[in-house]
Amino acid sequence: MSLDRQQRLWTTTCHQQFSTIFSLLRLKNLTGQKKLFQLYQVPLYRPIKMASTSFHDPEVVKFLDKAFEIIKEESLQKGTDNKYPVVDFQQPKDLESLLDTEISSEPATHDQLLDALKKIIQYSVKTGHPHFMNQLYGGLDPYSQVGAWVTPTLNTNLHTYEVAPAFVILERYIYKKMLALVGFEHGEGLFCPGGTASNIFALHLARFNKFPDVRKNGIYGMKPLRMYTSDMAHYSLKKGALYLGLGTDNVVTINTDDRGHMITSELERCIKEDLEKGFVPMYVNATSGSTVLGSFDDLTAISEVCKTYNLWLHSDACWGGGTLLSRKHRHLMKGSHLCNSIAWNFHKFSGTPIQSSAFLLNDPSGNLMEEANSTKAEYLFQPDKYYDASYDIGDKTVQCGRSVDIVKLWMQWRGLGDSGMEAKIDLAYDKAHYLTEKLKITEGFKMVLPEFECTNISFWYIPKRLRGKVEDDGWWQEVNDVAPKLKERMMKAGTLMIQYQALSTKGYANFFRVVIVNQHVNYSDMDFVIEEFERLGHDL
Repeated sequence: MSLDRQQRLWTTTCHQQFSTIFSLLRLKNLTGQKKLFQLYQVPLYRPIKMASTSFHDPEVVKFLDKAFEIIKEESLQKGTDNKYPVVDFQQPKDLESLLDTEISSEPATHDQLLDALKKIIQYSVKTGHPHFMNQLYGGLDPYSQVGAWVTPTLNTNLHTYEVAPAFVILERYIYKKMLALVGFEHGEGLFCPGGTASNIFALHLARFNKFPDVRKNGIYGMKPLRMYTSDMAHYSLKKGALYLGLGTDNVVTINTDDRGHMITSELERCIKEDLEKGFVPMYVNATSGSTVLGSFDDLTAISEVCKTYNLWLHSDACWGGGTLLSRKHRHLMKGSHLCNSIAWNFHKFSGTPIQSSAFLLNDPSGNLMEEANSTKAEYLFQPDKYYDASYDIGDKTVQCGRSVDIVKLWMQWRGLGDSGMEAKIDLAYDKAHYLTEKLKITEGFKMVLPEFECTNISFWYIPKRLRGKVEDDGWWQEVNDVAPKLKERMMKAGTLMIQYQALSTKGYANFFRVVIVNQHVNYSDMDFVIEEFERLGHDL
């Protein structure tokens, strides 16, 4: 071994062995530190330098003010004005070159960060735009935006009253309000990271409720547990079966009628068949506002079946739960009080900023969530606290860290009042009805259903060359092929965003689905949908 290499190895070894001594000397004896560092050829300690991030720094304050102006003008104002595009669409590889994503060893300047912010907004979809009708969410309001802004400035975790006192109080209040609307006399609530998480949490509680020993013993040696949902349901039940180790083959799909409602007699038939085969029926997922057709299952009829066979009834009302806020439309959720649990996404029908996903539990015992989930972590949930520890809600969940989602909903609801939250739902239905009736009488549009229970309206667009032709298999294939071509033109124009999909369970070719949730959409926007389809697609 060369002398130079021996010296390097010796120096490295000494550095490791004496690191603790250096730390002590750094605090107590700078002269001794210097001598040792020189002896072992280790660089002297130097102070770490970092750009100022203090909110008291005038330059930081100036940066924040400019950033807010950009957000206000480019996103909140232009992004909700139909004189501007919904999206400036770019292909993925092109967008990679347009966005300056590089992070270097040195900090970016404030001007560079602000330019990047402008570009991020420029190439993002403006979901608050009146012509964004692509998903089951959209629209913005000032009150919930303020709530969304204040939460990260306080940057806390919603697990104990100690670190989130105001947020815990707000959550408890909103849960009571929601439970009353649903009709649960005794229950609890929880904000989850999305509707899928709410649905999986319901499945988790249902399994524990039926088999409490699963908490300690797991599912080993158990007979297969069966779950039932309609062919119109969201895919989250299969995700839950996968996630909880129940197996996607144990999710039984129940046929629906021509309007997309679960056929209750089919549900009972499948349960009986599974009992005969030795399976254990456990859980029924009813859909209250399906993703595509907007259909509401009959909760009262399904609850009778569940009661007969001792099954947990969960209502996935992530989309349709908003109807509970409307005296005119809450009949669609009739029987909600008979459910064991309900998932309700306020970021959908009510337009609260994503995410705002409530899980509601009908629990007369008042302790099911805690029994199913509590691990009593000593560093968080001490029994001898200086306040009422029942306000520590974190041990009732499967999470530790939990985002504070309550402020944006509470600010919105407080700012609009019950009447304003109701008006949002009623206005959406009114505009959906207007569009439905106009589509029926406009040449080139063919309705998927004659009427819709929710505000997602589905139709086929028929280009001029296909109108009046025999509607055979070949014709339907051509209609099927129109949708992706028209969607491409729509996105590149940036004038409108509306989703298309096939529905294989019904044998439907690709069709378009308009979703109306944005309170700022007006009747002229409904007219624009029809006019823009004809402009973009007449020659396809």
